[in-house]
Amino acid sequence: MVIGPADHNLVRQINSALILDRLLADSPQSRANLAQQTGLNRSTISSLVSDLIARHLIREVGLEAADSRGRPGMLLELNPNGGCVVGIEINVEHITVILTDFTARTLWHRHVALPDGSPQAEVLCLAEDLIDEALRAGMAHHLTPLGIGLGVPGLVDVTDGALVYAPNLTWHDVPFREMWGHKFGVPLYVENDGNVAALGEYYFGVAKGYNHFVFLGTGVGLSGGLMLDGHIYRGVGGYAGEIGHIIVESGGELCACGRRGCWETLVGPRAVIRGIVHALKNGAPSLIPDLVGGDLGRITMDVVVGAANRGDQLARDTLADIALHLGTGIANLVNLFNPELVVLGGSLTLAGPYLVPPISRIIAAESLSLPGNMVALSLSSLGAEACVKGAVALVIDGIVRDPIS
Repeated sequence: MVIGPADHNLVRQINSALILDRLLADSPQSRANLAQQTGLNRSTISSLVSDLIARHLIREVGLEAADSRGRPGMLLELNPNGGCVVGIEINVEHITVILTDFTARTLWHRHVALPDGSPQAEVLCLAEDLIDEALRAGMAHHLTPLGIGLGVPGLVDVTDGALVYAPNLTWHDVPFREMWGHKFGVPLYVENDGNVAALGEYYFGVAKGYNHFVFLGTGVGLSGGLMLDGHIYRGVGGYAGEIGHIIVESGGELCACGRRGCWETLVGPRAVIRGIVHALKNGAPSLIPDLVGGDLGRITMDVVVGAANRGDQLARDTLADIALHLGTGIANLVNLFNPELVVLGGSLTLAGPYLVPPISRIIAAESLSLPGNMVALSLSSLGAEACVKGAVALVIDGIVRDPIS
């Protein structure tokens, strides 16, 4: 069979992706090591490496240590100067934008808090201004922009790069790629914030080296990302992972999506604060009113955890209730997906010492023994940066998987 030019280009693209993926996972490496790990022959590796060096995506960094096997090889790694990437997270409470080099090292960072109920037009205008600033910072570093990655809460049409519906933002049909792809003149990747955060943990965080894991992000809502066999699972329409909207309590609290009893109404920071305010209004004793000067509207997760650390029983009981609801739901996910790891991210990680031990006990008690014995539970290592670092990973992942286009 004769391989045509199109087939040959596809083979080179796939093989180049293998090399970049290996270097992204572990650098530096020699050509010989890359040949061994990818299964490609030495001549193919040499040709592809020469192409990737010419494109400034990888670079040589010196000889490996000599040993008895023969002449030491030249070591390779991703080239930080291969270009710059903009990562942006738009959420109900904030916009965060970072600029990184091709190895995801942060060069520039901005975080802007958003007032409650900020109009969509104002938020988008502010986001555009911040992206402009980031790209100018990239120019100051003499780096070519490689793309923009965006994480947003809600249902995302990944193919068209559009936000379809974001319940907590109350946004509908925002064509980000159409708006910003033309405006900024670089590839734009748009993804649900839970998937983005999962990708960030996979490349740069606690889930590095895990191909099967679940990410749960607790913020205003409860976002989820499913990594199955090293790929984000998006479902037939791209809308999988809306874990926060699993119905767990018939007739429960009203969710921003319009339904009652969604899981996120029981386990997010809003649920913590709502439960504490309700208890305080009913006369429960607590240090919390003193910590906020009597203004219950100032209660935050930091305040609750601070009170728990000082022995406040209301704070500790409330966190125990959250752990119960989280643990029960996670046990169901363990039975359903049989992951190696469950990563808990977002603002509830502040309460990690009060959540991880009871959740681990609940998983052991309520999941089936075989999948339950295989799973580990961990707090995010990226913290509040999981989504925005994941947005950078979206771009790098796109280049790694399609390095020739």
